[in-house]
Amino acid sequence: MVTGSPDGLRDGLDPPVLGDPDLDRLQLPAYEGASGEDQGGRISTGTLIGRPSPGRRGHRRRDAVGSLEVAVRLSAAYFCPARSPNGEATTARTAGWTYARSGVNRSEVSAALAQLVRSARYAPPASHGRPVDAPGHYAGMVRIGRETIAVTTDTVGTKVLLAEELGRWEEVGEDIVGVNVNDLAAVGARTAGLVDVILCARPVGAQFRALGRGLGRGLRAAECALLGGETAVVPDIVHGTDLGGTAFGFFPDGRAPITGARIRIGDVLLGIPSHGLHANGFTLVRRLLRQGSVNLARPRPGGRGPVGRELLRPTRIYTRAVESIADDPAVVGLAHMSGGGVRNLVRLRNEVAFVLDRWPAPPSLFGWLQELGRISDQEMFQTFNMGVGFVVVVRRSRVASIRRTLARHGAPDVTEIGRVGRGSGVEVPALGLRYEGYG
Repeated sequence: MVTGSPDGLRDGLDPPVLGDPDLDRLQLPAYEGASGEDQGGRISTGTLIGRPSPGRRGHRRRDAVGSLEVAVRLSAAYFCPARSPNGEATTARTAGWTYARSGVNRSEVSAALAQLVRSARYAPPASHGRPVDAPGHYAGMVRIGRETIAVTTDTVGTKVLLAEELGRWEEVGEDIVGVNVNDLAAVGARTAGLVDVILCARPVGAQFRALGRGLGRGLRAAECALLGGETAVVPDIVHGTDLGGTAFGFFPDGRAPITGARIRIGDVLLGIPSHGLHANGFTLVRRLLRQGSVNLARPRPGGRGPVGRELLRPTRIYTRAVESIADDPAVVGLAHMSGGGVRNLVRLRNEVAFVLDRWPAPPSLFGWLQELGRISDQEMFQTFNMGVGFVVVVRRSRVASIRRTLARHGAPDVTEIGRVGRGSGVEVPALGLRYEGYG
């Protein structure tokens, strides 16, 4: 995504950058690459113009292999004052922690990715498939003959450092699957296969066995085959372990990709809860844990069990639930609430407003983290999933039926969280939050 002030620093805030506030990667029609530790923004082949900035992405595709405009737009919400613990507005200097302050320098990533796009621009011959024109979406898609293939890649990010500290690897093994197959589900693709990648300083048998057990759990939940992978022992590059994968899926029996293009005013937003933080925001979380001298072996206030285990809980996998409704024409949009929080909704359509006027109370874990770092509501909702891991946009007349179907296929906890209204961007009215949409 691209958003923020095109003029750079303003009121002491961080400079504008390219990239969802957490995971998501730069994508070309025939290539999808990861960069940095939780960085990037998916865009299509083309030429970047203007100056990129943080959290939002705007673009207009002129033709299937033509140039890409990235329109940079000021997000008024991004520059809203943060709130102090007593509810009073604070200045940028006295505000609490943000994702940028935790060490994720998005402006550097912005400049680097712009160079990558300019250098890698290429239109393959038609005999090698036709890229599907869906810039900014969760997965790249290519049409080969009569079939459409969806491909996505992602990493577990700095959550692996928490796993290393706790000596627990099964959860992040499962995350390798979850962070990828959920992105496939967000375009309505049926999962087919995954390849993993492990970078490590030294292969350790016990660690790899635990990773394998987690991978196996995730693959079974997603009904996805492990087709292979890459294990690179690179002690000169990494001192611990880095985990990621690439997954691909397809659209059976002529199913069309669900891109959000058919979303209209009056549609209803259904939310499926998350299992904690999933794999997003851990650069910030780890700073808070260190600053607060949090004992990971003990429960947090109001928590059950060691807080380290609670934070490490693996990404919930939504593929079975989404597969059960993906052929229903009343399902018009799907969003994986990964890095970027509620901002992810603007990836579906920028000519409408996503009004989250029935957002459920976030689990207490999020409130504890917010208090620990004096984080503003604005920052919380654009960094974490805030208790909702996946959103389904449906026609109002079919809400009850689709909820029943989801409940039978692994999502009995689905709930109505909002609606599609006039305007653009994302709104959380109860908190006075607004995130502007694509340019």
